[in-house]
Amino acid sequence: MNLQQIETFVHVAETGSFSKAALLLDIAQPALSRQVRTLETELRETLLIRTGRGVTLTDAGRRLLEHGHAIMQRVALAKEDLGSQRDEPVGRIVVGLPPSLARRLTLPLIDVFSREMPKAVLAVVEGFSVNMAEWLTTGRMDLALVYTPEPQPQVEVTPVLEERLCLIGPASMAQQKSVQFKQLSDYPLIMPQRGQVFRKLMEAQATLSQVKLNVVWEVSSVPAILDLVRGGYGYAALTASALSSLDHQDELACIPIESPGIVSTLCIAQSAKKKSTPLIRRTSDLLRALCQEAAIRPLKEK
Repeated sequence: MNLQQIETFVHVAETGSFSKAALLLDIAQPALSRQVRTLETELRETLLIRTGRGVTLTDAGRRLLEHGHAIMQRVALAKEDLGSQRDEPVGRIVVGLPPSLARRLTLPLIDVFSREMPKAVLAVVEGFSVNMAEWLTTGRMDLALVYTPEPQPQVEVTPVLEERLCLIGPASMAQQKSVQFKQLSDYPLIMPQRGQVFRKLMEAQATLSQVKLNVVWEVSSVPAILDLVRGGYGYAALTASALSSLDHQDELACIPIESPGIVSTLCIAQSAKKKSTPLIRRTSDLLRALCQEAAIRPLKEK
């Protein structure tokens, strides 16, 4: 067993596909298959079940994936620890971005990262805040931008900025300065599935205000939600930043929700168990700077 085999297995398991892992690692697919077969032979266990749609993990595969994450994390920490003596960011870091900000921040993040940290490797993953909090605790992710995270002892959070939720509708609403929360019952809403942060905030306030929200479509993709609003299928409750990266912003209106306003706090989150390194610190500072460039209202450092 060697590190390359472990890394190969982890990528195949996470992507659920040999072909996707081959593209990600820039290695021929037959070579990946041989590495996984060699690993299975050495361990005398079937790790993956091949199907027409990709691969699924066996119980042994799931256990090895947990070990694989820990092994890859220890290797990355070793590289970073040696580089930290020179205070030089080295190694690999996985950063998670929420769907409302991913398109807006990915390009500037990669642009600055590549210039300021040329000896480090960056991977960007898009995900909802509730999922990314879990990925931080399991070691699949190093840093993440998350909205209004629930307190967890395994995750450290640093507030960056506050954003208000707005009603997103057709451009014909642009002259409307605000919408009262109680009026939202009149709008057919397109919202993510239950558990997503923005929906939890809306439903919590709806309970307090005794307002019945009319959710007509559940779609867990911000770009798709905005496309549906543009198509006239309903309205959305999102932050203004979700709209800022849209190609056709003039086709939609962003109306602040008031009485009461719904505020979401964007935070930088990282695992409380993971040692801080130059790479983590520099990337965290970069994320904060990029967020505050686009911030509606930055929070002051305490």
